[in-house]
Amino acid sequence: MLQNDKDTIVAIATGSGRGGVGVVRLSGENLDVYIKHLTNVAVTPRRAIFSQFLDDSGVAIDEGLLLYFPSPNSFTGESVLELQGHGGPIILDTLVKRCISLGARLARPGEFSERAFINNKMDLAQAEAVADLIDASSVEAARSAVRSMQGEFSTLVNKLVEDMIQIRIYVEAAIDFPEEEIDFLSNDSLFNDLDTLAKKMMSLLAKASQGALLKEGLTLVLAGKPNAGKSSLLNALAGYDAAIVTPVAGTTRDVLREKITIRGLPLNIIDTAGLRDTADEIEAEGVRRAWGEIETADYVLFLADSTDNIQCDLKSIWPDFFKRYPDSNQKLVLLLNKIDLSGLTQAELDSKENTFAISAKKQIGLDAFFEYLCQDVGYLNQTEGVFSARRRHLTALERGLDLVVIGTQQLRLAGAGELLAEDLRQAQKELSEITGQFSSDDLLGRIFSSFCIGK
Repeated sequence: MLQNDKDTIVAIATGSGRGGVGVVRLSGENLDVYIKHLTNVAVTPRRAIFSQFLDDSGVAIDEGLLLYFPSPNSFTGESVLELQGHGGPIILDTLVKRCISLGARLARPGEFSERAFINNKMDLAQAEAVADLIDASSVEAARSAVRSMQGEFSTLVNKLVEDMIQIRIYVEAAIDFPEEEIDFLSNDSLFNDLDTLAKKMMSLLAKASQGALLKEGLTLVLAGKPNAGKSSLLNALAGYDAAIVTPVAGTTRDVLREKITIRGLPLNIIDTAGLRDTADEIEAEGVRRAWGEIETADYVLFLADSTDNIQCDLKSIWPDFFKRYPDSNQKLVLLLNKIDLSGLTQAELDSKENTFAISAKKQIGLDAFFEYLCQDVGYLNQTEGVFSARRRHLTALERGLDLVVIGTQQLRLAGAGELLAEDLRQAQKELSEITGQFSSDDLLGRIFSSFCIGK
């Protein structure tokens, strides 16, 4: 739950561990007492001043730069004080304890951003973009997060909301004055406005989907029988020997994870134990864990040895999967490995869906697979105009779009203006949840609790 209290909060704003510089940040209504007891200088708003940072007996804990931002011209909208000293954990912890002794309390995760949201310094999508920027795993993801943080995504959402409001005004006015001779709800311009609104929502959803891909990436699980080349492929993708590779079957016993970026798209690569029946208790546990990863993957890449003269069909090669999950819609890709030894070519597989000839050892054929992957998820490999987005944003846009489409159909087929008005009201609520205009405290609490402390 959000707490709109007046406490002064304090936290270390820099990363954990040792560093050349460490920042302790305070935010509250009145910071005069902290300035008076922590420093021995007169502060000037928004100007860096060199100062000692003092303990309760006036002895210096550290020294560095002091920055003061009076409310409302600060990140949180409250007065903010930053002590920029040395980055030793003991020093920073001592400064935090000193601030607490003067009356501050330790900030909760994300509480500085939460207060910025409460004080209308940023909307919810912008606040989430702050966390996304900190967590960005690629240059492309960082750039898209900056665009959202600067309000590009929110501006487009707000424009959609405004368009929706104008249509709602028209529809509800027509409902309120049924005695008029003209049937305003059958007006072609209304249907044109609804169709235009739906197209704009589809366009925004497509851009937001790109942003979500840049933020979340894709999880690719490498599966297959022992010695199919899974670990070799992991090493090839990672660019170093992340996994042990030997001729001995069953070398990989546990789950190995690597985060990489290809063409700007973040990928979580998971190598798993070879799938086979085994009496070895440790290997059997590895196989069990492999199936657990397979169940939650965005894509399962099943590797098979192309030198074994196998059929180029997943149902024939991997019947266990289809026995376990007969109704699965999971994305499966067959990678026929070791073509440097078998001589198999991609041209021989062109008629086979989601099937690629590769050599993990020689790194042959991977470009064709990456091209397929990017096309399949709709990744455009460009960041111009792309902003960061989260799964909840996509869900809100999808629900809002469905409501607009359903409402339009009800009006077109049955003249149901009241149902259209209600669908538009619900669609507006869905979009408004993106920016936090209509969001429950429970949702906001979950979002901000996922932030790092000090932001």
